[in-house]
Amino acid sequence: MASIRGADTRPERLLRSVLWHEGIRGFRCQWRGPGGRIDIAFTRWRVAVFVDGSFWHGHPSKWQPGRWSGYWDEKIKRNLARDARQNAALEEAGWHVIRVWDFEVEQDAPSIVSLVADELRAARCRVS
Repeated sequence: MASIRGADTRPERLLRSVLWHEGIRGFRCQWRGPGGRIDIAFTRWRVAVFVDGSFWHGHPSKWQPGRWSGYWDEKIKRNLARDARQNAALEEAGWHVIRVWDFEVEQDAPSIVSLVADELRAARCRVS
């Protein structure tokens, strides 16, 4: 368990690298925002990007409720509840939330960057 990273995971670093390569700047890493830490935060435009681990955040291909009794089911349920609370807190504060799976970033980072770029363009129009 000690080797499981909570921040600066390989998918997060890959996404930040591709964002930077595409000229998308102005983000903060592990920024403390409403509801908790944001993996990649564009504070000026209030866009929050989360790279969720498929097991830890309950992707249906990795976790089915009741499959593991006890600790793991409860742990993942708590993570899902925390994600929902964080999304609600951010949206209430005027943020736009993008949540992507770690395997999506690893398989096709440019399409995720395109999604983030589209949201930033929309946010710039809302701010201006």
